[in-house]
Amino acid sequence: MPVKKSFQEINEKIKKGKAVVLTAEEVSAMGRDLSPAQVVEKVDVVTTATFGPMCSSGMLINTGHSDPPIRIESATLNGVPVFSGIAAVDLYIGATENHPERPDYGGAHIIEELIDGKDLELVAHAKGTDCYPRRDIRTTINRENINEMIMFNPRNAYQNYPAAVNASNRIKYTYMGSLLPRMGNANYSTSGELSPLLNDPDMRTIGLGTRIFLGGTTAYVSWHGTQYKSNAELNEHGVPVSNAATLTVMGDARNMSSEYIKAAYYEKYGVSMFVGIGIPIPVLDEEMAARLMIRNEQITTRILDYGNPDHPELGRVNYAQLMSGEIEFNGKKIRTSSLSSLYKARKIAGILKKQIEEGAFLLSEPLEAFPAGKGLNSLEIR
Repeated sequence: MPVKKSFQEINEKIKKGKAVVLTAEEVSAMGRDLSPAQVVEKVDVVTTATFGPMCSSGMLINTGHSDPPIRIESATLNGVPVFSGIAAVDLYIGATENHPERPDYGGAHIIEELIDGKDLELVAHAKGTDCYPRRDIRTTINRENINEMIMFNPRNAYQNYPAAVNASNRIKYTYMGSLLPRMGNANYSTSGELSPLLNDPDMRTIGLGTRIFLGGTTAYVSWHGTQYKSNAELNEHGVPVSNAATLTVMGDARNMSSEYIKAAYYEKYGVSMFVGIGIPIPVLDEEMAARLMIRNEQITTRILDYGNPDHPELGRVNYAQLMSGEIEFNGKKIRTSSLSSLYKARKIAGILKKQIEEGAFLLSEPLEAFPAGKGLNSLEIR
């Protein structure tokens, strides 16, 4: 009779210190010799992780009220504009916001510095009202003297993402890094078989309320991410071949570490932020085990030409080929490199594995599943 487990049964084993926990890479290796039925019998939880650039990220902060109070209408932190159209002293710092005079410094740097406990200069202005009479403020804030610092990232942990090349005759500076002319290099961004949403492509165990590792602390999936797509083309192994599902995630940034939240600058493109995410996946049944046994050579992605504004697809490749350091395309050998860090992803998966083994991290069953068959709309230009 097929083995089936529930979240509750697995959590009981975690509490008793009896759960068998492996990383996704370990299960992928195990899958070369064992069947899904054997894996579901032997393993209870699989830890997945990724650490890469995730532009759609940011931080909500509440500065606390001044005396007399102010209703902030425009503000900067260390000269970087922050969004103030929420409430009197609530601000949102977008990771990709740029300093107007320093293109290599922006919101991601502000976020990292707040996490590190550094002092930042807040300059704010308002028209003044009867209940909020102050019009200007200049002060210093840090993680100790503000009320809240909440990481809130609208689009993280892409399920899959295309590899980027440049077939034009001049270098292109993109969010996929610098792309050399005439397909001189190919950049990609994933942890492959370790990546969370590639191990649960149907989103059976990941949904609203899923407990995760984010930036060094326990956090949660708070909604499906922006640009979430669940009707993407699948390869023969049931894995989306293009950018598909994403996650909205949030957590207490006071407990995060700049080891897993790092600012970055891409030449002539702008600021981004590297985010570390880890997600534990319960091995509920044979079908789930089969998904978790996915290997890099079974995960396909598209090769897109970023030298063309339309980003046409030139071909397809698997992650084992990309991770080898070189691919061959149309008779040409192309050097490959990853924007994400497999080293950091492995470290996160290992940390999460240890926390679960020690009973310090329980699994949370999704309160609600994310939409199936969801496509994306495009902006109409008039």
